[in-house]
Amino acid sequence: MSSSNSLPILIVDDEASILQASSLMLQNKGFDNIITEQDSSKVMRLLASQPVAVAVVDLQMPTVSGRELLSQIATSYPDVVVIVQTGLDETQSAVECMRSGAFDYILKPVESTRLAATVSKALEVYALSREVSSLKEYLLTDRLENPTVFDAIITRDKRMRAIFQYVEVIGPSRQPVLVTGETGVGKDLLAKAIHASCRCKGEFVAVNVAGLDDAMFSDTLFGHKRGSYTGADQARDGLISRAAGGTLFLDEIGDLSDTSQIKLLRLLQEQEYYPVGADIPRKSDARVVVATNKSLRGLMSAGKFRNDLYYRLCTHQIEIPPLRERPDDIPLLVEHFLHKSALSLGRKKPEAPAELMRLLSGYPFPGNIRELEAMVYDAVARTAGGALPLNGFRAAVGEGSLGESTRSAQYQGDGRELLRSVFGQFPTIRQMEDFMILEGLKEAKGNQGSAATMLGITRQTLNKRLGEIRRESELA
Repeated sequence: MSSSNSLPILIVDDEASILQASSLMLQNKGFDNIITEQDSSKVMRLLASQPVAVAVVDLQMPTVSGRELLSQIATSYPDVVVIVQTGLDETQSAVECMRSGAFDYILKPVESTRLAATVSKALEVYALSREVSSLKEYLLTDRLENPTVFDAIITRDKRMRAIFQYVEVIGPSRQPVLVTGETGVGKDLLAKAIHASCRCKGEFVAVNVAGLDDAMFSDTLFGHKRGSYTGADQARDGLISRAAGGTLFLDEIGDLSDTSQIKLLRLLQEQEYYPVGADIPRKSDARVVVATNKSLRGLMSAGKFRNDLYYRLCTHQIEIPPLRERPDDIPLLVEHFLHKSALSLGRKKPEAPAELMRLLSGYPFPGNIRELEAMVYDAVARTAGGALPLNGFRAAVGEGSLGESTRSAQYQGDGRELLRSVFGQFPTIRQMEDFMILEGLKEAKGNQGSAATMLGITRQTLNKRLGEIRRESELA
C-alpha cells in the first residue's frame, strides 16, 4: 500500500541497522514516504517542522525512551498513531504503552509482513480520524472547498449537499468507496466527483461488471500475458493498470461472481493482482469505487456476496436518495434537461407549461433522474414549436394521453355511468374524497408527502383524513 498520498511514516530507533532494515521492509511492501531518526531527543523538533501520520518507536533508547516519547507525542500531537517496537522480555512494558495510547506493538526481530500490516492498519486509523475531524468542521460551517467538482450533479437538496461534503472529506483517502442507490439516481456521476475530489493524477476508469464471467472479468481488469490462452497473441494490460494513480469504478458490483469476488478481495487487501497467465503479481495504487442498486447485505444473507469483501468495500459508504425524496430538484432537472435536449436536437428550448410541475410532483419516478431525462427528451423531440406537449408526461405518470377537450367531452357523455360502476351508486362528496385520498396514496406508492401534493392538500390534512377513514372502517 503506497503511502504517497499520506503524510510520512516516521521510524525512530537508536540502531542504524534496524532503521535501514525497517525502512527497506516497508519500501518493498509499497510504502514510499518514510523518514527515519536515530536520535530520539530530536523527534519532537522534527514533528514540529514535519507532520507525520504514523511513528514506529523503539521502546529502549538512550536520551529519551520510547515510553517517554509516546507520552510527549500523545500530549503534543495526538493525531499521530504510535507503534512501539520491543524485545521479547519487554512485552509487559509494551502492553502498558498501549494502555497509555500506543496503537500496537511489534516484537523484535521485526518480521516484514507483520510490520507492513501494522503500519497499514495504523494509516487507516489515522485517515479515519482525520476524516471525522474534517467532517465535523464541514458540517459546522456548511462549506464546500471545491463546489465545481459537483457541477454535473443538478441539485439543491440538503441531503445531497451533505453527501458532497462527505465526498470532500474522504477525497484524500485511498480506501474503497461503496455507492448505493436505486437505478438512475446518478451513482456514476458521484463516482466521477469522488475521483475529481481526490485531485489524483491518474485516470477515471469505469467498468460495468454485470454479465462478466470470471474469465472476462479477470482479462478486462488484470490483462493477460502473451500466449496465456488461445487467441492471446499479444500481451495486454488490464484496466486496473490504466487506472494507476487514479480511480477504478466498478458498477453493478452486486452481480459479480464468487470467483471474481475473491480476486477483487485480494486486490483490495494486498494492492496486487495477477494478469491472466502470470505467476508474478503486479502492484496497484488505483482507488476502487464500487456501486450497486442491490442490497449487498441481502445478497450476503442469501450467500451470494462474500462478507469479507463487503466489509472491505464499506469503509466509506454513500447512499444517494431517490428523486421522489428530492422534490425540490425536479424543477431544476426539468430545466436542465430541456436545455440539454434542445441543444442536442438543434432546436430552440421550449417553455414548460405550469401544469407540468403538477403532473410530476406526485409521481414516484421508479427510474429516477434517468427516467425524467428520457421523458423530457421525448417531449422536446415531439415539440412542433411553442410550449412543451404534455401527452407523453401524462402517459408516463398514469394520467393517460387524452387531450383536455377530448377527456371533458367523454366525461359529459358517460360520467354518471363511470361513477356508478366504481361505487355501485351515485356517490356522495365524502365518498368521492375518501376514494381519491386512498387512490392518491396508492399512486404515490405510499409516500404521504407525494400523495398530499398530488391531491392538493397539506400532509397534515391527509393524515387527519386517513385517520377518519381508518376509524370509519373500524366502526363499519
